[in-house]
Amino acid sequence: GFFQSYAVEVDVKDASNTTCLYAKWMMKFLIKYETNSSDYKNITLDLPSNVTHDGSICGNDTQAALLVLQFGEGHSWSNNFTKTNGTYQGDFITFTYNTNDTTVFPDAKRKGPITVVVRDSMLPVQLNNVYVCHNADVFEAENVTQIFWNVTLQAFVQNGTISKKESRCRADTPTSAPTVLPTIANVTTASTSTLPPTPTSAPKPVENPDIGNYSLKSGNKTCLLATVGLQLNVSKDKPVLININPKTTSADGTCGNTTATLRLNDGNSTLIAF
Repeated sequence: GFFQSYAVEVDVKDASNTTCLYAKWMMKFLIKYETNSSDYKNITLDLPSNVTHDGSICGNDTQAALLVLQFGEGHSWSNNFTKTNGTYQGDFITFTYNTNDTTVFPDAKRKGPITVVVRDSMLPVQLNNVYVCHNADVFEAENVTQIFWNVTLQAFVQNGTISKKESRCRADTPTSAPTVLPTIANVTTASTSTLPPTPTSAPKPVENPDIGNYSLKSGNKTCLLATVGLQLNVSKDKPVLININPKTTSADGTCGNTTATLRLNDGNSTLIAF
């Protein structure tokens, strides 16, 4: 009874009203957020019965297909799919939750939309095959756990007809153990149960980045100022946090009449451009 989300079914059609992207699945989100009293709460964000999919795109050989959902008070989710060498696969999953939704976040300290991006773990699927995954797939990043199950999906549908051929996810193979769907109570255990034993000395947590002051000049006049602390969250097999050190970071760039570009180089070949 814990999983109460509604199933989502999206049938995206092209200009000739022919199906080009089809998906049906279930999902929910576990979110940890900071309250006005500076403590943290865990909440579950379920999908309501009514969602929209404005902005979804069919895609083609040169443009990615895009599946977009809007739901609740300013929440959205999207996944883009690319086609390569006779296959398609998921690329990046983007989830935005809005802490101005006081029904879900009644005492959030940080107000407004917060976006989390993770790379999809979906393996390449042959064109004209339907991707099917009944077991739960879990993505964790930045205090958000996204859970998907009972997925049926086909991108770049050919001739407007959903294929009868299935490509199953690895979790659905007969040798797979039964999936334990994560909850707020067990998500930490579920996400670490397959990791090696915890070392005797815990790794030192990454501190907040130092604040840097960066500026650009156009002639004798300063055209851009930035005071900012920067931390990169790099998605690999395990997330890696990198703080940008303003003491070793140089700034350059360009200022124009309508645009400006600020480039930061930290001396270790890390380049960030705004």
